This record gives sequence, C-alpha cells and structure tokens, in this order.
Amino acid sequence: MNTHWRRRTASHPRAVEAVTLALVFVFTMSGVWVTYAVVDDEPGASWLAAALSVLACAALVRRRSHPLPVLAVTTLCTLAQGALGHLLTPLLMGPLLTAQYAVSLRTDRRTTWNSALVAAAGTALVSLFLSAVRDPLLSIINPTGWILMVAAFGSYVRVRREYAAARAEHAAREREEEARHRVIQERMRIAGELHDVVAHHLTLAHAQAGTAAHLSRTNPDQAFEILGQLSETTATALRELKATVGLLHQDTGAETELTPAPGLRQLPDLVTACSAAGLAVAVTVDGERQPLSPGLDLTAYRIIQEALTNVTKHAATRTARVRLAYTAHYLTLSITNDTATSRLPAAAGAGRGYGLLGMRERALSVGGTFHAGPRPKGGFEVACSFPLNGPDESTVT
Repeated sequence: MNTHWRRRTASHPRAVEAVTLALVFVFTMSGVWVTYAVVDDEPGASWLAAALSVLACAALVRRRSHPLPVLAVTTLCTLAQGALGHLLTPLLMGPLLTAQYAVSLRTDRRTTWNSALVAAAGTALVSLFLSAVRDPLLSIINPTGWILMVAAFGSYVRVRREYAAARAEHAAREREEEARHRVIQERMRIAGELHDVVAHHLTLAHAQAGTAAHLSRTNPDQAFEILGQLSETTATALRELKATVGLLHQDTGAETELTPAPGLRQLPDLVTACSAAGLAVAVTVDGERQPLSPGLDLTAYRIIQEALTNVTKHAATRTARVRLAYTAHYLTLSITNDTATSRLPAAAGAGRGYGLLGMRERALSVGGTFHAGPRPKGGFEVACSFPLNGPDESTVT
C-alpha cells in the first residue's frame, strides 16, 4: 500500500471498517451458497447458516476491544454451520479467520496459539463427524490449516509492530541522550570560557592594581596611566562575560547581538593588557598566515591567554615569548618563559593544574597536540600543534 492510500485509509477509519465487514459478509454468504450448490443442502439449513453468518459478521464490530469474546462467538457460529452440514471453506470461515487475526494482533503468543488450537480442534471434530463431505483434505486439514496459518501470520505482524515500536522508542531515547550530551558539552564549553575570561582578566587587573600602587609615590603619571588601562581591562572582562553568559539565553528569543568570539586578531590587545600588568610579551610569527576556522581561532587565542595568565601568576620573570608558526597544514604555538627560578608548581608541569587541563582539552577538541612542562635550560613552555584542515590523529605528551 502506497503512502497515498495509507493516508486515505487513516483519514476514513469508519469507511474502511464498513468496507471490510461488507467484504467479509459477502465472502461468508458465498461460502453458504457454495455448500448449497455443491452439497444440495436444504433451504431451511441454508437460511439458518446465513443467519449465523450475519451474527458472526456483526460480532466482528467489537473484535478490537473484545478480541477473545468475538473469537468465541464466531467460532461457535462456524461450528454450528458445520454441524448443519455446510462445508467449512475459507469463505464460510471468514468471520472466524478475521477474529483469529485480531486475537493474534492484540494478545500474547500463548493466548494466540491456545485460542487457535481450540478453534482448530473444534472445526476438526465437527468436520470429522458432521460434515457432508468425507474427504479429509477438505473437511479436516483445510479448515484447521487456515486457522493455524492466520494465527501465525497475525503473530508475525504483531512481532513486527512491536519491533518497529521498540526501534522507534530506542531511536527516541538515543536522540534524547544525544541532546542531553550536547547540552552537557555546551555547558562545559561555556564553563571553560568563563574560567578563561575570569582567570585572565582578574589576574591582569590584580597585577595592574599592584603595579599602580607601587608606582603611585615614585611615578604618579605612570600609575594613573596603568589605572586607565585597568579600567579597560575590567570593561573587556565584562564584555566577554556578557557575551559568554549570553549564550545561555539564546533560546529565549531575545534578539541581542553578542560580541564575536575572540581570536588571534585580538592578540595585540592581549599583549598590551599584559604589558600594563608588568609582563613584557614578545610575539613572533613564522610563515604565511593561514585562514583559521572559528573554533581553531578561539582555541589558539584561549591557550595563549591562559599560558600568559599562568606566567603572570607563577613566573619569577616578567618576560614571555609567543611564537606562531604557520605551515601549509599546521599551526604551531609555543609560549615560553625564560627564567631559571620559575615559581610554577611541580604539579603544573605534570599537567594536573586546572589551567593546563583546560588548555589540553581545548587542544584535543580541535585534533591538536599539547605539551606543557619545564624547559631544560630553565623556565616553562607550553607548545601546541593544530591541523588547519580539521582534526587529525595525534598524541598528547
């Protein structure tokens, strides 16, 4: 049945039910007529068989809500017709077969086969002792075979429907789990963004405030200049926080323009902010700049930002170097702190600090590599390598 006819039948259930019952009645009356014509039945018995056919077809109206009682009624009507000497053909057994199919669809397997065996046994006994035709194939094997075949077909359809329903439920659960997983991932990403924004800008603001306080007596002009940069640092932090937290409200329908995600284009501003905090940052770029995807651009910026934040908080020196190396297929970042007395804790070198874990996760999320640890000649280094054409198989050291 094509989609058009499925829609037609689904939209007119009463018409389909009426046509179905009418066809079953016509087939049943044809079975009565066949016995009357072949066996030369008496007219009175034929009229009684026709009345039983009407009763059996009328009972089919309730076959969906009361399948077992309807099967019992149709079986008794069919057995009565067989007792009157009518040949139990598939035409005459139409109501019984229809009711048996309804039972197979709406009950469990045990009930289906028990009811089918009872109906088959009844038709076999009636055909054996009361049928006018003594051919075993026509009187016994044929009716019982039809009953068992319809029961098997109905069970098959029921199993197929249950399997389809189970698959649909499983697919719905998978979609729900996938949506929940994506929500968790998005929350983790936003949490990482908030960590980077807050940690970086608060560290810079603290360093700038300390530097301004130190210079307030010896060099007031420079102290006021740093205080002005401190205001810009806090304003930048507020803008980034507003943009990040605004992601949580995108489903509310408010048409608010969010600040674009930062990237390497903001690297000069980051260097200026670090300089105001007393950290001199030297940036070198090797190779021809390549276009970066938004995710990779944000990842590279955040790793540099977090690394410079760690230098500001932990390093004994006030200098750092940032190197970006572009090739045809990779972008390599290195942030180094040249000092013989780094105050970075040993745990950070092992990659167990929260900042280092965040950088590691960011690098892995875009298919890159990540290494962080002390340098042989002193100081600390963070090095990453990212594929420019999407995630690639990589290892993390």
